[in-house]
Amino acid sequence: MPSQPFSGVLVPVLTPFTPNGEPDAGRFVSFCRWLLDQGAGGLAIFGTTSEANSMSPAERMELLDRLIEAGIPAEKLMPGTGACAMTDATTLVRHAVGHGCGGVLMLPPFYYKGVSDDGIFAFISSVIDRVGSPTLRLFLYHIPPMAVVEFSLDLVGRLITAYPETVVGLKDSSGDWSNTAALLERFPGFAVFPGSEVFLLDGLRKGAVGCITASGNVNVPGIKTVYDNWRGPQAEALQAEITTLRKALQAYPMVPALKRIVAHYHNDPNWAAVRPPLVPLDPAQSAALIADLGKLGFTLGERLQAKAA
Repeated sequence: MPSQPFSGVLVPVLTPFTPNGEPDAGRFVSFCRWLLDQGAGGLAIFGTTSEANSMSPAERMELLDRLIEAGIPAEKLMPGTGACAMTDATTLVRHAVGHGCGGVLMLPPFYYKGVSDDGIFAFISSVIDRVGSPTLRLFLYHIPPMAVVEFSLDLVGRLITAYPETVVGLKDSSGDWSNTAALLERFPGFAVFPGSEVFLLDGLRKGAVGCITASGNVNVPGIKTVYDNWRGPQAEALQAEITTLRKALQAYPMVPALKRIVAHYHNDPNWAAVRPPLVPLDPAQSAALIADLGKLGFTLGERLQAKAA
């Protein structure tokens, strides 16, 4: 296996929107910089939490351009390049590779259901071959609760065999620990990231290289403490703390809840905006969420400076 470009706590970064519903590049850049300052090991921009599939390829590429122009290190970026059309996915991957990103995170083609492993393999291999770059590092994005279409264990093995220098890792957002454990056991040296910090300690003990988790948008330091101390005597207690917070967040629609937290604790109401079909938390939900976090003694750290595009 080639050396892995990412480890630790990676954040699928929230995408801020302007009052007119456009991606807010200024706030996005500031937030990405803040997350890295908080200790994020990388930024998995344009994932599920980022509302990426509510944005066009052009919008995603423009935001990536703005990050690079602002000096965000390309090697810290793992852009989501998932698309139903092979040509769109190829364009997104080629654009990320052109910027020197550390890797890309790719969904399976997710519109047609009941497709075979052969069909998914053909899609992924076609994108890799069309991009044709030896510098491409591709991480598979396994999220059957959303995509329904999935990367089976046999398909993962087939892709690794066919592209050992390119297909280097996987984010497992199945929510099924047995699947994560099976990946870690079957593919040693393959960079497996649980998609929730709930599985971080168990994952690290079996060979995971970190996690890619939505909660990182509001709790990088807490999650990183588990990553940094997973061999220590306090590992179980530290894991219990981040699990408790995660469960509190999961009681609400995740993306609107995370945006409400950023808006509240950073004193920037515009951060609460989401793009349809998502809707913001209503006032009662917002009040309940902030109250729940208060009971846990939650703090977000140094306040982010609001910045419009």
